[in-house]
Amino acid sequence: MEALHYYEGQWLSGNPPIIGAGSHAFWLGSIVFDGARAFNGVAPDLEAHCARTLRSAQKIEMEPQIALEDMLQIAWDGIGRFPKDQALYLRPVFFADEGFIVPVAESTKFCLSVMPLDMPDNNGMAVCLADHIRRPNPDQAPVDSKASALYPNSWREFKRLQAKGFNTGIVLDSLGNVAEFLTSNLFIVKDGVAITPSANGCFLAGITRQRVMDLLKADGITTLERRVTFDDVLEADEIFSTGNYGKIQAVTRVEDRIKSFGPVTKRARELYWDFAHSQTNPFFIEERAAG
Repeated sequence: MEALHYYEGQWLSGNPPIIGAGSHAFWLGSIVFDGARAFNGVAPDLEAHCARTLRSAQKIEMEPQIALEDMLQIAWDGIGRFPKDQALYLRPVFFADEGFIVPVAESTKFCLSVMPLDMPDNNGMAVCLADHIRRPNPDQAPVDSKASALYPNSWREFKRLQAKGFNTGIVLDSLGNVAEFLTSNLFIVKDGVAITPSANGCFLAGITRQRVMDLLKADGITTLERRVTFDDVLEADEIFSTGNYGKIQAVTRVEDRIKSFGPVTKRARELYWDFAHSQTNPFFIEERAAG
């Protein structure tokens, strides 16, 4: 099935043109987005992802013209247009249509895309140091929002590392400490303790990251936020990523070092999937597969 996009009161298919050549977003990048997942009739933390999109827009001087409750209703409407067993990727977006230098806040437009996208396998990722880029400080870029303008550095490095046979890279902050992976958050496990880099303002502390931390703690697994060095990653017993696209993915190689798909990583995945499948559709919208 083709992707569906909700824009100005209707669902559009394919890749509809919704941004004009004169739009502020087209030439000055006033675009924010978020991602969410739906599968087996559930959409874990969908409300949190939509709420973060609203905050992201406000942080770069836009003024969303839609309420959170309406965003959620639209999202569930879109989910219901696909078969229940189809894994989906949802992308709420805000962009400014008018402005010169500064966007006209009240010209903010909303679009929500729902696209078929299978969950990635969990055979283990190979990663390495992303040594061509660093995460910017809060005074250098709008790092407190999920702004599209933040992503060119990541995808340039992503392309370079994929050509070398790696799935993703580990990005450092301006001080040389580990921040995250290129497009997801990072956890290491040492002696049974799950550790993730402290949220120091140079990267988004992800919704799935926080969810996994809460689940591990509730399960009795010690979970810490602290400074993490690249040497810590190299010496870790286990490494895994958290993020919306793949949720929890094990890392089985760092540079030339083999890592275990170990018990804490496996438990994190079990806990997350149990949580995800405990969620319900609060709008009780009937499934009505398109086509």
